Amino acid sequence: MEIIKGIDNYLHKFPTAVTVGKFDGIHLGHEALVSLITTRPGMKSVMVTFSASPRKVLFDHDLKNIITEEERNFILEKKGIDILLVLTFDKTLIKLSPEDFIGLLVNRINMRYLAVGSDFTFGYQGKGNTDLLLQLSGRMDFDLKVIEKIKDEGRDISSSRIRDLIKKGDVAQAGRLLGHPFLIAGSVVHGRHLGTGMGIPTINIIPPENKLLPPFGVYITTVEIRGRIYHGITNVGNNPTISDDNPVTVETNILDPIGDLYEERATVIFHRFIRPEKKFASIEELTEEIKRNIREAREFFNRG
Repeated sequence: MEIIKGIDNYLHKFPTAVTVGKFDGIHLGHEALVSLITTRPGMKSVMVTFSASPRKVLFDHDLKNIITEEERNFILEKKGIDILLVLTFDKTLIKLSPEDFIGLLVNRINMRYLAVGSDFTFGYQGKGNTDLLLQLSGRMDFDLKVIEKIKDEGRDISSSRIRDLIKKGDVAQAGRLLGHPFLIAGSVVHGRHLGTGMGIPTINIIPPENKLLPPFGVYITTVEIRGRIYHGITNVGNNPTISDDNPVTVETNILDPIGDLYEERATVIFHRFIRPEKKFASIEELTEEIKRNIREAREFFNRG
C-alpha cells in the first residue's frame, strides 16, 4: 500500500475507485466499502481520509482515537488497498463546497468510481449528501455506489457504538464489530524491570496520548513483532501495587519469552478482559495473581 500525504503529492494518472471518510476504527461497514473499491476492474483503489478527524477538529477536541495512524496503516496493509491518500483537514479543505470537493477528487486523482455509506456527508458544513452525489456523478462522469449501514442485532455498526464497547472493556464484542481485534501499537520501552525480578518478564509500551484505551485491567492478548505472533497477557494501567505515581503503560507478559525486544515495534491485539487492575497488599500476592492470569490465558489459547 502506498501512503500519500496531501493531494498536491498525488501524481498518478490511472483511473481510481475511491471511498472517503475518517475511518475511525476500520469497522465492518468500512470493510464493505473497501471490498467494493478493491474489486473494480481496471482501477486502482484509493482510500481518502484525513490527517485529523473532522469531528475532533470541529466539535470534540478531546476525542480519543479507536485507532492511531500507525494502527490504521497496519490494518489497511492487510486489506488490499492500493493507495491511502491522507488529506490535511485545514481551513482550505473545510471551506470547500460539496461540488468543489468532489471535483477535486475527479480532477486530481482521476476518480471514476465512488463508494460511500448512505449517511455520507461532505463539503462545507457537511451540506453535501448522497442525493447531491447522484447528481454530481452524472455531471462529472463517475459511477456511484451507496450502501446502507451494516447492522448487527438490529443496530447500526458505528464508530460511536464500538467506542462505547471499548470504554466498557468489552474488547471481544468491539473486535467482532470492527471485523478485527482492538489493538494498541507502539515501541517497546524500558520499564522498571520488576517483572523480571518476579520471574514474570514483560514488555512495555507507552500508549499515544490520543489513543482510546479500555478500562485499566488485565486482558488476554497476542503480540505481533517482526511479523510473528506471540501469546500473552496485558495489563493496561499504572501498576498501583508498585507505586502511586506510575505512568499509564500497556505491559505485556509474553507467555513464552523470546529475548530482548527493546525498541522493537509491537502491536498488542486484545482478545478478552480478565480482571480489573487493583492494588494488591504485596508483591507476592500480585505475583500469584499474575500466574493465575497466565494459566487462564494458556487455557484460552489451548482451546483455539
